[in-house]
Order: sequence, then structure tokens, then C-alpha cells
Amino acid sequence: MLEIKSGWLEGVRQVPVKRFGARPSGTEISLIVIHCIALPPKTFGTPYVDDIFTGTLDPNAHPYFKDVAPLEVSTHLFIKRTGLITQYVSFLDRAWHAGRSSYNGHKECNDYSIGIELEGSDDCAYTNEQYKSLKEVISLLKKAYPMIGNNIAGHNEVAPGRKTDPGQYFDWSQIR
Repeated sequence: MLEIKSGWLEGVRQVPVKRFGARPSGTEISLIVIHCIALPPKTFGTPYVDDIFTGTLDPNAHPYFKDVAPLEVSTHLFIKRTGLITQYVSFLDRAWHAGRSSYNGHKECNDYSIGIELEGSDDCAYTNEQYKSLKEVISLLKKAYPMIGNNIAGHNEVAPGRKTDPGQYFDWSQIR
């Protein structure tokens, strides 16, 4: 059974990273941002997602990595296609997942949001196992951080024109 303790989701794989910052003082968590990631693109089940968030991605391991390896990015959670959840950053801290962003007129979503990456690409369907894990996590997050309410958005919604994930195949009816 999953539960949140001191900003960490107990009962999941934890890979703490150095790529995060403090949330601005007085900021309440009030948004969940859904993303997708696969490294290399459209390739699932690789160890490279851990590597990009820990800052150890080898730029020579694949041609695509030359451009993305230097990026300083992180997320709170990653849900593999099997439903396995990994947490990289405490919910109490600011992960670097949304970049320049805005939601309902409030800029810099990283300050007040929780980022959840799904293993996938924005041009293919997600798995039932992912939706099951995602629903469970969202339920726990809403209880722990009631300001979230129904504030769940895609990366494409908080960074329109710049991002397209989680894509047209993400079934919002599964979580809203």
C-alpha cells in the first residue's frame, strides 16, 4: 500500500537526485503536470530515464542523447509502462520538469506543481498498468495536498507551442 511520508511516496522505487530546488516560501502544491518520456524516443524499458534525471546520461550512448544529456531536468515521479513507479524528487521540493510555464495565469509551474512522467511518447497509447498507478498516485496526492483539487494538466497545456506531451493518445477520462 502506498502512502506519502515527509514528501516521499513510501512503497515505490526511490532514486534521489541533485537536480531540484526549494519551493518558494509559502508556496502550496496546487497542480499536477503530466508528461511523457522515452529515451531514445519511442524506445521503452531502457535505463536512460534514470540517467537523464541523475545527470549521468552518456551523450555518446545514442545520437539523440548529444542534445539532451546536458539538460538539467528532473521530475517527482516516473511511471514505467509496467506501472512501476520511481520517485526522484521529494514532493516538498521543486523538480525541474515544466520549464517556462503557466497555469490559470500563474507562471512558473515548477514552483507549485508535482511533475509525473509516463514512459511513452505522445503518439502512442499508454498502458492500463500506467493508468492504474497514476490514478492511485493522484488520489494520494490530492489527499496530501488538497489545493490540487482538479488541477491536473498536460505539459502541452502549461507550455503550449513548446511541448506536446502527454499527447493525443493520453486518455484524460481515466484520471479526471
